[in-house]
Amino acid sequence: MVFAPGENPGDEPEEVKLQNASKQIVQNAILQAVQQVSHEGRPAAERARANEGACQLRVGELTKKHEKK
Repeated sequence: MVFAPGENPGDEPEEVKLQNASKQIVQNAILQAVQQVSHEGRPAAERARANEGACQLRVGELTKKHEKK
């Protein structure tokens, strides 16, 4: 394999880096869309309970941090 001056065997060409970054962006967007559709597909009461639990967890975490001080 022949490398251009200043290019090391471990270095990826800029085009490959861009392709990998693009793939990662698309994968993240798809994952976010699937999670959003999944969340919206649940009944409203179930979503409310899930959100309530998440808020309580955060409050509990804050309380624990303050208790340690």
